[in-house]
Parts: sequence; C-alpha cells; structure tokens
Amino acid sequence: MLDRRSLLLASAALTGAALPGVALAQSRPVTLGYMLPLTGEFSQYGIRFRQSATMALEAFNAARRIPVPVQILYEDTRSDAREATSVAQKFSDNAEVVGVLGDFSSSASMAAAQVFARAGVPQLSQTASHPDFVGISRFQFRNITTQAYEGPFVARWAAGNGVKRVAVICIQNDWGQSVAQGFNTAFTAGGGEVTSTEFFNPGNREFRSILTKIQRERPDAVYLGMFYEDGAAVLQQRRQLAMRMPFYATSSLYEPRLIELAGAQAAEGLFLATSFMPTNPDPAVQAFVTEHTRRFNMEPNSFSAQAFDAVNIMLEAVARAAPDITRARLRDELAATRDFPGVTGATTFDPQTREPSKTLARMQVREGRFTAL
Repeated sequence: MLDRRSLLLASAALTGAALPGVALAQSRPVTLGYMLPLTGEFSQYGIRFRQSATMALEAFNAARRIPVPVQILYEDTRSDAREATSVAQKFSDNAEVVGVLGDFSSSASMAAAQVFARAGVPQLSQTASHPDFVGISRFQFRNITTQAYEGPFVARWAAGNGVKRVAVICIQNDWGQSVAQGFNTAFTAGGGEVTSTEFFNPGNREFRSILTKIQRERPDAVYLGMFYEDGAAVLQQRRQLAMRMPFYATSSLYEPRLIELAGAQAAEGLFLATSFMPTNPDPAVQAFVTEHTRRFNMEPNSFSAQAFDAVNIMLEAVARAAPDITRARLRDELAATRDFPGVTGATTFDPQTREPSKTLARMQVREGRFTAL
C-alpha cells in the first residue's frame, strides 16, 4: 500500500495508464459528487477544479487503494446559490453518493450545506472561505484558510510595511463581506485606519468612480478582495488614474492570466498572499506542476492546487473508511485528517471546528511575474 506522500507524488505524475495485469473487482463503484461552475461567469474555476480532480482520481484508482473504483459525478451549479441547492438535493437523494466536493463560492457552498446538513452528507469545499461555512453543521469541511486568517495576515504585512491608512474594495457577496470584515477588524485593531470600504456588484468591471473617490482620501495603500478578472480591471484603471500607492490583495488574485489581462505595467508591484507557489521545489509540487502543464497546456494556479488537495483528502478518507464506506463513516474519516501532505502544504482538520491548519506565503508581481518574497 502506498503511503500518503507516495500517493500524492503518483497523483501528480500519473500519465493515465492502468497498472498491468491488475483488474478491479466487478462490483459497484464508490460514488462522490462534485458541484462546481462549468458554465457562466466562474466557469474557468470549475474547469480547473475538474482538471485537478481528474488527475487525483485516476491516480487513486490506478493505485488500487480499495478493491473497487471510485467515480466522481460532476454537476454544474454556475456557482449560483439556487442552482447549488438543487444540485445538493440531487446528490442527497442519490443513495450512492457518499460524499461531495465543492462548491466554488462561499454563497453557493453555504446554500448547499443546508441541504447536506439535513441529509448527513459530508461536504468538502476547496474554496469556501466564509467564516460561517463550517459552522453550519458537523458535515462541512474546507481545504482553504478563511478570511478570518488571511485578512489579519495581510493586515499585519501591510502594517509592517509602514501602511497606516488603507482603503478596501470588495465584491458584494458573502465572501466579499468576510474579506472586508477579516481585514478591517485586524487592521484597525493594530492601530491602522480604514479610510473607506467600497463594494461592487459581481460582473461590474468599471471601477474608476470608486478609485477616484479613494484617490481623494489619500490612503497609504488599497486592499482588494475579488477575483482575478475584476482585479485585472482595477489594476488597469488604477494605472490610468496614475495611482501611486501600493495595492494588496487576497490570494484569489493569484492567477497568471491576471498579469496578461491587466498588462505587466499595470500589475507591477501588487502584493498578495498565497498557499501555493508553482516554483516551490518540493518534489510533489514539481510533479504536480509538470504533469498538469503537460496534460492541460497550462500551469496550475492556486485554485488548481486547492482542488487537487481537496480531492486527494476526500479519497484518502474513502480509503480509510473502506470497506464499509457510508456517509457517516466518511464524515468521521474526513474529520480525522491529520498532516495530509498536499501541494498547498500539510492539512489537519481541527477536532472541534474542522477548520484546516494551513500556512500562507507572500508574493509580489515583479517584472511581469509573480515572485516569492
């Protein structure tokens, strides 16, 4: 049997070939659900999640950790709360589904969580970082740091760089609200001043009025809580307005296309936190980056890495729960996850809160590239 570290390396380096001379037992497969946006505004994230899930699942099945294969049923939610509720009910009603991954946004994940809580289905989201998500019931887990951790991390970083007054721009949804709360509370507690907090509606890419208002306030820095498409537009428009103060951002802006969309000059100097860096020399990280790039002709980003780890954590729980893989037993095995060696670092779920123990790194855009600090 492979240990977890070997399995992670195998997952990253798998070429898709089956092991010779080994046949899986002809019996019912173990079924997991994955709810994710495959169409709509956030489809690019769902596509990355499915790519990483495919890599992890193929490696797990090839390793023969259990005598039957695992299959994943993918359902498109567009990351919409109503769609997510419908998909969650569909998965809950399917007795074959023993656990579910997703959704993408906190809003969709939390809407689905209400259904899974009633049905007793374990749910592991790779990206739902709203502080209230895991508090919905004992069946919710996440493989990402919350804004209650990331916000204070960036607040201390900015303060350490001499920032005393900061303006905040966030997307108007549950996650954006948690971004603002997590950062603002920590920054003001440390003696800083938040000059203003501006929210924008999802889909809006016109930020000049917000930026002009902030410019008049003359803060020392600006903090962004949004996704990379929005961030690219903000960075382009800040350059057009000749805003000179530094910009900090949530880890959600770590995406190579941010620099492509914004332009290297507009993105230059952006500070942001991250849990994944493709330049990390760790062999498992490099195997994952190499194989992902070979398969999909694109370098994995932090969303790819979060999904890869989340699926592997779920599959490891499946292996430990075998042969009696029920929803209740899978939930308990997820809760027992300790020091899982992922490409985003080791993950342990707190026994009481089920919050993951993770670490963050600092990076900055320099000369058209994300550079570790």
